Amino acid sequence: MGSYEQTYRRSIDDPEGFWGEAARLIDWTRKPTQVLDISELPFVHWFPDGELNTCYNALDRHVEAGRGETMALIYDSPVTQTIRRYMYVELRDETARLAGALRALGVEKGDTVIIYMPMVPEAAMAMLACARIGAVHSVVFGGFAAPELAARIDDAKPKVVLSASCGIESTRIVAYKPLLDEAIRLAAHKPRHSIILQRPQATAVLHGTDQDWEETVAAASPVDCLPVKATDPLYILYTSGTTAGPKGVVRDNGGHAVALAWSMPNIYDVRAGDVYWAASDVGWVVGHSYIVYAPLLAGVTSVLYEGKPVGTPDPGAFWRVIAEHKVNTLFCAPTALRVIKKEDPKGKYKQGHDTSCLRALFLAGERLDPTTYEWARDVLSVPVIDHWWQTETGWPIAALSLGIEAKAVKPGSPTHPVPGYDVVVVDESSNPVPAGVQGEIVIRQPLPPGALTTLYNADERFRDSYFTCHPGFYRTGDGGYFDEDGYIWVMGRIDDVINVAGHRLSTGAMEEILAQHPAVAECAVIGVVNSVKGQVPMGLVVLKAGVEVDPQQLRSELILGVRKNIGAIASFHDVEVVAKLPKTRSGKILRATMRAIADGREYTVPGTIEDATVLEGITEVIAPKARTS
Repeated sequence: MGSYEQTYRRSIDDPEGFWGEAARLIDWTRKPTQVLDISELPFVHWFPDGELNTCYNALDRHVEAGRGETMALIYDSPVTQTIRRYMYVELRDETARLAGALRALGVEKGDTVIIYMPMVPEAAMAMLACARIGAVHSVVFGGFAAPELAARIDDAKPKVVLSASCGIESTRIVAYKPLLDEAIRLAAHKPRHSIILQRPQATAVLHGTDQDWEETVAAASPVDCLPVKATDPLYILYTSGTTAGPKGVVRDNGGHAVALAWSMPNIYDVRAGDVYWAASDVGWVVGHSYIVYAPLLAGVTSVLYEGKPVGTPDPGAFWRVIAEHKVNTLFCAPTALRVIKKEDPKGKYKQGHDTSCLRALFLAGERLDPTTYEWARDVLSVPVIDHWWQTETGWPIAALSLGIEAKAVKPGSPTHPVPGYDVVVVDESSNPVPAGVQGEIVIRQPLPPGALTTLYNADERFRDSYFTCHPGFYRTGDGGYFDEDGYIWVMGRIDDVINVAGHRLSTGAMEEILAQHPAVAECAVIGVVNSVKGQVPMGLVVLKAGVEVDPQQLRSELILGVRKNIGAIASFHDVEVVAKLPKTRSGKILRATMRAIADGREYTVPGTIEDATVLEGITEVIAPKARTS
């Protein structure tokens, strides 16, 4: 067996020995004597008797080891024409003072703190400051509208909210404080304080329990790291659910630190002193794992980029950042490359930028099509590696583990399961299927360290959502197959969550908003293939009998409703009025059939359809969208 096969087999056959060795990558205040506790499956406890502090491992230990002058974070903000660099000692000191400010406002171990911030260094400091004092942070993406933020405030019940006066995009300034104020007004739970980072592009009016960030931190004393149990929660990250509302994925401290520290050299072939750029946002799991925690745990320099690194006003920004900051490894979504390829198919904007420092490009978020893969490989002349994972897992499920063995790449496949993940493809009866046969991708229990430990205040939902459909397995919700060489092929979601530019969004949440319009009798939202974003939502609405509306005005109102309640991130721009939606005799809308039409796949017309002409009419609406997208 090769290096990968040996490593992988040991991780599956001897997980306690494998991860016990990996735990040496972390400094413990109490070293664990037990590696794994599976007495309460599906709840898994890694290093249950260990104690540590994640912030200490990310910052303090590097300073104490004599690497305090090493660069920890590079903030690159073309929208403000700012570049700031933080050495490990500087990042530690600013984080320690912010942690002191939180403690002065009454935040203690186990309390929750919501972070609603743009891509600025203070967002990373906020996360690390919470970890420093044992508080549990929940970062909410700054693009979410007030109702989405309110829902998270009510679920997490934060003692304090950390926010900013505004976020900045390439063409506009987004005022965050009014959105936060509206969210707090809507929420039943009222945080005790909000700490607001004032930005000169749009300052905010503070009132009541609001605190000015600069003044509050300046008045605080720095605090040391507080040891916590390995099984204590580090953060909550909300992800879209198909029903009920957002799901709060809970990540622990010990397993998370070990898995992410292990992933940097073994998957990404990145080590202390290297420069790593994850072109994402701290509001998403990629930002948590690979802008903040993993690079700093590994002693790596992380690039934090504010703005979109593609398109106007600087179509060469992608290449400029790589060259200027000597980026060794880049991680982004295929969407970014598709936009660059569309605007600059010949790579002319790369000219004048020396990108020879780049060793590898990793892509994730949605399926990497072979055309985009080939374009990136030809333009960059480095390995282009697709890999697959989820908010729930927190780090890759399948990848070419570059630091273990440089396997051959197959365009369209994320290669092999990562060590620790016992990946299986099963049929509807949970039986494994042969190579080449499509089924549902599942992961045999126990999940490796770093994966979610539960859903926040929702243990039953955790069990029902992921473990009841296929007993003994974690349900990924994705379909696919293994080929004869053991490469895995992920073909897409099997549920009603769609993937828009790498962001999982609930079609059910969009349908709920459309259904509130007084003219709408019923509706459905499906994902339509898009050449840039992977998928975009398309709404289909049936009007109430006797209602007469201006179709264009209705579309505008429905689009605005989704934008107001979910945010621009939904990319909801297409809604069509139809006479009927296809249903079974029991009244269930045939969403799977409509998704097949949108994807251009073959499908079987269910024999229980009441009126075949309804499906024909829907096809006439959907199919042209799929062909032209």
